[in-house]
Amino acid sequence: MSDQEGALGGSGANDDELSLPKATVNKYVAELLGPSMSASKETLQLILDCCIEFIHLVSSESNEVCEKESRKTISPDHVLTALKALGFEKYIPELEEVLKDHKQIVKSDRDRKAAKMQDNDMTEEELVAMQQSLFAQSVARLNNGEPAPGPP
Repeated sequence: MSDQEGALGGSGANDDELSLPKATVNKYVAELLGPSMSASKETLQLILDCCIEFIHLVSSESNEVCEKESRKTISPDHVLTALKALGFEKYIPELEEVLKDHKQIVKSDRDRKAAKMQDNDMTEEELVAMQQSLFAQSVARLNNGEPAPGPP
């Protein structure tokens, strides 16, 4: 499995299959160390393994919190509760701020998309027709200017 595939979200994956993008973790470590220091390959691998174990630990505890509440989906509150139970309560205020910022970004994106549709003078049917035309033009360009094949 490549670093880009990120096996953390897969169901039924063995612990040996779980991974994080090495390049991303190495970049964070390099940024924290600064230009005057470096870390050996073994050290970078150890940090990567610790990150994976931490995610596994928080995920497992979050799942337990979720199950205790008879829920099927882990929510941010479950993760925050899990972090408190694991002794990471000093990080909670910063994480709550990050969560608040994230929710605001999602809300503004949703509002922007809704406003874009409301401000559009085209009907839904006209929009669908335009989309199909754009798809056909794209397929034609991919086929070196040849028209797209018709339905069978």
